Amino acid sequence: MDLFTKARGGGQPLAERMRPRSLDEVVGQRQLLGEGQLLERLLAADALPSLIFWGAPGTGKTTLARLIAEQRRAYLVMLSAVSAGVAQIRETVAEAEKRRDATGELTILFLDEIHRFNKAQQDALLPHVESGLLTLIGATTENPSFELNSALLSRTTVVRLEPLAPEELRTLIDRALEDRERGLGENPPTVPDAIRDKIAREADGDARRALTTLELAARVVQRGKRPVDEAVLTKALGRKTLRYDRAGDEHYGIISAFIKSLRGSDPDAAVYWMARMLEAGEDPLYVLRRMVIFAAEDIGNADPRALGVANDAAAAVRFVGLPEGVLPMTQAVIYLATAPKSNTVLTTWGAAREAVMENGTLPVPPHLRNAPTKLMKDMGFGQAYQYPHNFEGNYVVEDYLPEKLVGSRFYEPSESGWEKTLKERLAAWRQRPKRRTTEE
Repeated sequence: MDLFTKARGGGQPLAERMRPRSLDEVVGQRQLLGEGQLLERLLAADALPSLIFWGAPGTGKTTLARLIAEQRRAYLVMLSAVSAGVAQIRETVAEAEKRRDATGELTILFLDEIHRFNKAQQDALLPHVESGLLTLIGATTENPSFELNSALLSRTTVVRLEPLAPEELRTLIDRALEDRERGLGENPPTVPDAIRDKIAREADGDARRALTTLELAARVVQRGKRPVDEAVLTKALGRKTLRYDRAGDEHYGIISAFIKSLRGSDPDAAVYWMARMLEAGEDPLYVLRRMVIFAAEDIGNADPRALGVANDAAAAVRFVGLPEGVLPMTQAVIYLATAPKSNTVLTTWGAAREAVMENGTLPVPPHLRNAPTKLMKDMGFGQAYQYPHNFEGNYVVEDYLPEKLVGSRFYEPSESGWEKTLKERLAAWRQRPKRRTTEE
């Protein structure tokens, strides 16, 4: 039975029936399929390279693999890394060798969820991909840079697939409602434009999700012979789920956007990204830990209260839990985003650590050592120490660093917020002449 013209019905979901039968039918991915773009050039080449399709669910990874195999008249083997292993790879290799020797036919191995293969399983693919016996098309929702080993990456071309835009999803929805052979066109439900647009928006770039929602809504209304309205659509949509993986690329992308929005003093964007994480199921304490770090790293003493605000928000969330805990979290995010910024905590620590690592265990100056025993007093420990409270303003010019580092400056206050006051204070102290107390 032809892969793309299976009989309508028979339990096949609408999204499966509506898979494009040619590259011309593919909606979206114009950055890959347009004239002169990457996939067009690859398909026109004499030898098809192995590919890694990286993209969110419902962006066409499986469809493109099937269409490529059909266009190249190759034998397509479809496996999922969730259930397949090295044994299935060996079997595929053996069959590919027989096929090549008998007919010269190219074998394309489509490996879905390729990121689920461990290093040993990925290594099992290497010699056959390198020799050209197998043309690999791997599909993954995760960043290949993190999930695939470098040897496999060096033998493949990574192709990024983007989520479909709402207008592209609307095209698929209209097509499914009009298609009498594979879609719902033989007995189409009444779906107003506003409802079609909402399905496209709520699908969040996922073609499969859009068509599945349309199919569920159509089933509901066909029983009652009524148009698809908001109530029907709500039932078909169910609870909205967001693309997010707490250990994957989307997780790191969103937390990066959150921190950069805080650093850029944009409370609107920061709260938006926090809401994205929390609504997708992220642990609020993970978000709060990043906020505490941010308060020290990017605000520091420009506003010393920021660290307390972040810690107070963490304590409040532990005390009240969710959903109410989002309120102190939002309050803290607004505070952190609008606080004056300074990264001198980070740079000061980095400079001090560098001095430690470069100079090793420099001795503590004798005047800074305690002298709890007679021997230590006889050795002069603590004798030259100047007690700051014996001086005006509780300050006296003194050297507190090891002799080799005297005069080093690790902390250079910024002009931001409270640090401007600290800068002026330090400058005034450093201008004082050295002196000795008579009360040592």
